[in-house]
Amino acid sequence: MATPDKDRGDRSPWNRLLIIPIVVPLLPFLYNALDPRFLGFPRFYWLQLAFVALGVACTATVYQMTKRRR
Repeated sequence: MATPDKDRGDRSPWNRLLIIPIVVPLLPFLYNALDPRFLGFPRFYWLQLAFVALGVACTATVYQMTKRRR
């Protein structure tokens, strides 16, 4: 009988890329200014949208690199 750890197929090193969109928004020095402004919005607001794009890009990359080929 095989152990559960050896049967798991989610041990790809690509999964570590998913840590980036978790850690980057937690860095306080990124928010510590009003400038630069983008379309009149302070850094905090447009940075939140950039973090969403970062999360989507990381998730899509991990999905493409780890999906099973038929």
